[in-house]
Amino acid sequence: MSSSDPTPPEAAPPHYALSRRLTLPLLVLYGLGVTIGAGIYVLIGLTAEEAGMYAPLSFLLAAAIVTFSGLSYAEFSTRYPVSAGEAVFVESGLGLPWLTLLVGLTIALAGLVSAATVSIGAAAYIEQLVPGPPALLIAVIVLGLGVLAAWGILESVAIAAAFTLIEIGGLVFVIAYALTAHPELLSRVGELVPPLELSVWTGIASGGLIAFFAFVGFEDLVNVAEEAKAPQKNMPRAILYTLAISTLLYLAVTSVIVLAVPLEALRESTAPLTLVFGADADVARGGLALVAGIAALNGILIQMIMASRVLYGLADRGRLPPVLARVNPTTRTPLVATGLVVAATLVLSLLLPVQALAQTTSALVLSVFAIVNFALVQLKRKGDRPAPWVFSVPGWVPWVGLVSCLGLLSTSLL
Repeated sequence: MSSSDPTPPEAAPPHYALSRRLTLPLLVLYGLGVTIGAGIYVLIGLTAEEAGMYAPLSFLLAAAIVTFSGLSYAEFSTRYPVSAGEAVFVESGLGLPWLTLLVGLTIALAGLVSAATVSIGAAAYIEQLVPGPPALLIAVIVLGLGVLAAWGILESVAIAAAFTLIEIGGLVFVIAYALTAHPELLSRVGELVPPLELSVWTGIASGGLIAFFAFVGFEDLVNVAEEAKAPQKNMPRAILYTLAISTLLYLAVTSVIVLAVPLEALRESTAPLTLVFGADADVARGGLALVAGIAALNGILIQMIMASRVLYGLADRGRLPPVLARVNPTTRTPLVATGLVVAATLVLSLLLPVQALAQTTSALVLSVFAIVNFALVQLKRKGDRPAPWVFSVPGWVPWVGLVSCLGLLSTSLL
């Protein structure tokens, strides 16, 4: 080659895809892990404060409302089984690039804030077992779970699934203990049927607003759709199974708690589930604290996985710098995106008042729910006919999801 020949351009680095390794059971456990979380250990008391004995109906009302959005997500997840799911859904239905990026970054930020907030709580729990500076414990937790998130999607979700089974086991143990210690509870189920009084149903509705946030989390499933096996078949099932199992657990736990524990004690307690154990409450508190600690670690891990996949998905579609879309050939995970998420989570948990920011996270997620429902409304209005293998819902479903989300959002802002 002569010196006058142009220098050949450097070869572009090979592009590696994410690996489809998540089966339906792992998807469901992933969804349950982020949906159930540690929040249910507190939300039951807060819901009972509004709805009293009828708190189980508040959870049932919340489940009915969130199911419509779940169905919209289920259809979208089969149309577009990719990372950064909500952003892609909004782009397909509304075609607004700025809104697409905003939705994606909102979901990623919600995950980061949630992970940072929970890491502070997890460090406070671990400090009781292993004394040490809170900042050091937070760093160890975030970095350790960050390594798991980077390890591989199958490995990290398998660990999250094990954590989820422990969480569910804790709730099942509460139910079993209550029914064993108070066998008369089954005969008192009729007490949970409310009278036709406006004040009672107003309390149930107010409790439903609180209970709604116990179901937030199922939507994270769509951000791992690119790593799911047979997503057109498994994603709708995973979303709906997650919501159904969560609803049954919440109804069972809430029912035994409000029947077995005096309402005044329930309203005043910061650990309402331990009250069902009576004289054994101190022992139970330690056991449930352990389960709640595991739930916290699980929540951090899942939120970091989710946020990294959102950043990866946005970058893969040209919305963020392409370096975030690089997939490691060995781990088949987006290491740069994962590293950025871990670093951001660490900074948020150590330096910023994330508790104040976390108060707005639920409202942001609810806004995204409304936008996604509206995107499906618009997609269907355009006459976009899905392929035969797409899970499709009637046109009125996203309308109900949109209206219910806007109603809850307006109520939460009052």
